[in-house]
Amino acid sequence: METITNTLSYISIRNQESISLSKIPILTYGKFSTEVIQLMKEPQVHCVNYFAYPDGEILKFICCLADDKASDIKVFSHELPKREKMQLTSITREVYAFHIYEREITENFGVEFIYSPWPKPVRYAFNRADRSKVVNDYPFYKIQSEELHEVGVGPIHAGVIEPGHFRFLCNGETVLHLEIQLGWQHRGIEDLFLKKSALIQRTVLSESIAGDTAVGHAATFAGLIESLAGISIQDRLNIERTIGLELERIAMHIGDLSNMCIGLAYQLGASVFGALRTPTINYSQLWCGNRFGKGLIRIGGTHYPLNVSLVEALEKYLNNFERRFITMAEKMFSLSSVLMRLENIGTVTKTQMSLIGAVGMSARMTGIERDVRKSHPTGAYQKLPYAPVFDISTGDVWARAALRRKEIVASIDYIRELISMLKTNNETPAKPLFEDNIKLSSNLLSVSLIEGWRGEICHCAITNDQGKIQHYKIKDPSVHNWMALALSLRDLEISDFPINNKSYNLSYCGHDL
Repeated sequence: METITNTLSYISIRNQESISLSKIPILTYGKFSTEVIQLMKEPQVHCVNYFAYPDGEILKFICCLADDKASDIKVFSHELPKREKMQLTSITREVYAFHIYEREITENFGVEFIYSPWPKPVRYAFNRADRSKVVNDYPFYKIQSEELHEVGVGPIHAGVIEPGHFRFLCNGETVLHLEIQLGWQHRGIEDLFLKKSALIQRTVLSESIAGDTAVGHAATFAGLIESLAGISIQDRLNIERTIGLELERIAMHIGDLSNMCIGLAYQLGASVFGALRTPTINYSQLWCGNRFGKGLIRIGGTHYPLNVSLVEALEKYLNNFERRFITMAEKMFSLSSVLMRLENIGTVTKTQMSLIGAVGMSARMTGIERDVRKSHPTGAYQKLPYAPVFDISTGDVWARAALRRKEIVASIDYIRELISMLKTNNETPAKPLFEDNIKLSSNLLSVSLIEGWRGEICHCAITNDQGKIQHYKIKDPSVHNWMALALSLRDLEISDFPINNKSYNLSYCGHDL
């Protein structure tokens, strides 16, 4: 199903809807860049994806701009003949949020964006266009001075942290600039979505994009495939998937509050919040056999419907969790010794986050009202509107902690409302569809957005003449938000980095696709 607007510049679709490739306007690059710059002047418009893919002798570019007020996604494209030297004028110099997209296109296909303010590699993909560029030769910014020094951290970290290198340019203890170098894993997961053609293989891949967001990415993948195959989803299944998404949010937020308390040397908060995370992920294990929700999301149905006993266990868990959480949160956020390490530390502004295209918590904690659950709702979020937390705007470590606190309470209340809907639903739980019963339509583009616990997740897929997936594009929210961490370290003491880093808890593997 597709919703089409009468415009020559772009065509509009809804979240998790498909559109025929032949109906996507193909613009000249001059018209394309002008349209992007004009649309992106509106604060409610942001880019959810801009990517290229080869099609014969042509490199095709697809751009998807989400309009949060109209609740639609504006899709348009341009083309470039494949040749030895491919050049386009950079949009980033006018719309900074495009830097991550242009840099990735350069890395993958060798397209040079003229006048780009930041043409550096993104992740050193295994199939990058220029194999001579290797991760050990990353071109860090440098400052020539006898008074300044560099501090390098990583890529190997203690504990279970994934590989990433942080280069601090400092004047004494003060950080002047932080540059974050990722791309150490070379997983090639987008390529695997093409090579692994079996539905179960792709489903498991979606759960493995970012292990702490297994439900979020799997739900985004499922919405995409169901759109391409024209599969209708029953209300009951939508309710259960949404409960899974909100439980994942609670589990990760409470774990982050625990880690932040460790960074603050506040042992009571670290212990209590850490202990509260356990029953949260243990409920997921009770529900589907995996503490991170793997196996919960399947195309068209579920192997693990929420039966009466599971609902009772969920209600009991929520009651116990809420009482203990509220008590501990009130204690934490009333201690002056805690607040002095949260307030006015790692501050970023609404303007900065708007410029870099921040999503999720990194946007909301500066007052940007961006949440897919409200602006582009799918599933149960359509039947039961969600009211995001939009009343925090200080942009500091306190804001990131306080937002988690409020979102946990909001998720608990929302899950209770979903349970009430589930109890009145008389649908028989749907079983997952076998691969033989799923046929993707040909020559389509589908865009799927889900508000994961970190922020907006976007999956795009394009099918060919035979209904096979020709191109698969993944965007984890961390791709946008790593820059927020770098900006928030400026003019802080380097000793503030650990708590600042924990307050974002961005994904390495979600970036290193």
